[in-house]
Amino acid sequence: MRIVAVADTHTYHHELVVPEGDVFVHAGDLCRRGKSLEELRNAADWLYALPHRVKIVVAGNHDWMFLDEPERARAVLADRGIRYLQDSGTEIDGVTFWGSPWQPEFNEWAFNLPRGRLLAEKWALIPENVDVLVTHGPPLGIGDTNAVPGRHGCADLLARVRQVRPRLHLFGHIHQDGGLWHRDGTCFANVTTWECERGPTVIQLEPSGAVGEIVPPARSR
Repeated sequence: MRIVAVADTHTYHHELVVPEGDVFVHAGDLCRRGKSLEELRNAADWLYALPHRVKIVVAGNHDWMFLDEPERARAVLADRGIRYLQDSGTEIDGVTFWGSPWQPEFNEWAFNLPRGRLLAEKWALIPENVDVLVTHGPPLGIGDTNAVPGRHGCADLLARVRQVRPRLHLFGHIHQDGGLWHRDGTCFANVTTWECERGPTVIQLEPSGAVGEIVPPARSR
């Protein structure tokens, strides 16, 4: 299965050069301000036009409409055949996906929760048998650094990933630390496009269980 993944497009999606693949994953922040369904419709039309057989979306901290008007926002994607995951899963050709939009609280954005019990309760919902985990934010210590000193990922998310051990964990949110890491049997990928300055990430899942980045992301414009 060839997975093409992005995050943090923030309505700049038309500037992306998107490679072919089987499954397209957007790990959150389709929108910029996120308060208008029109922003979401524009992004959904772009997703619909992509050639990938299956499209999966997880909301990000800019995608307010999935909190403010969840039924209408979900319908925008469903009408275009796009699978939206919010603490829920889907299966494609025997490969299980699970998506969750939450991240540690920062600047009162959408899907923020305080570190500790409330976030840990969300991560506890991740099932044991998931192959591909998609979250908006990173786990602690992996793809989670930016200009602000320190690490910005979630320790409780990392703990749950170590328990579940998915083959692949896709995320975004931290624009300055895109990349791919292999740790303890899981391939971690920060697939941010940094408002489409960085290209999509393409990852191959093999029947043997092997995971590899086959197209290194490049500058998109």
